[in-house]
Amino acid sequence: MGLSETLLDESKKSQVVADCCKLVDEEVASKGGLSGIAVKAGYKAVKGIKPGFIAQVVEKLLPEFAKKLDPLWTEATQSGNPSSFLSSNRARVADALLSITDEKAKASTSGVVRSTYDTLRGSAKKNVEEAVPRLAQLIQKYAA
Repeated sequence: MGLSETLLDESKKSQVVADCCKLVDEEVASKGGLSGIAVKAGYKAVKGIKPGFIAQVVEKLLPEFAKKLDPLWTEATQSGNPSSFLSSNRARVADALLSITDEKAKASTSGVVRSTYDTLRGSAKKNVEEAVPRLAQLIQKYAA
């Protein structure tokens, strides 16, 4: 079974979305310094668009993320240690995920989303790469 089928299984999907939202919240909370202030402010602005907005976005993006990560997950499982493989290939994981969010941000009709994304995009790859170990554990939890 591929990663897409695993993460999108109706018996797991709502918990996967909840865990992804928790992961994002934890990653944002862990940021420090000036860039952390910017990330936290941007996240707060996006969360303020409407209640449940982050969960809606995660649920909407999850199929595309899973599809984009499927080839990497196949390599990861063949390596014998999927979490370690994804963590070691965090730049590839970040590029895969950001290719989707870049397109979504360009197409967004929300000025808040577009401007926040544009402001934070420069540091996004670093931030996503830092989240990969947690993401790898999350994926492995549901793929096991």
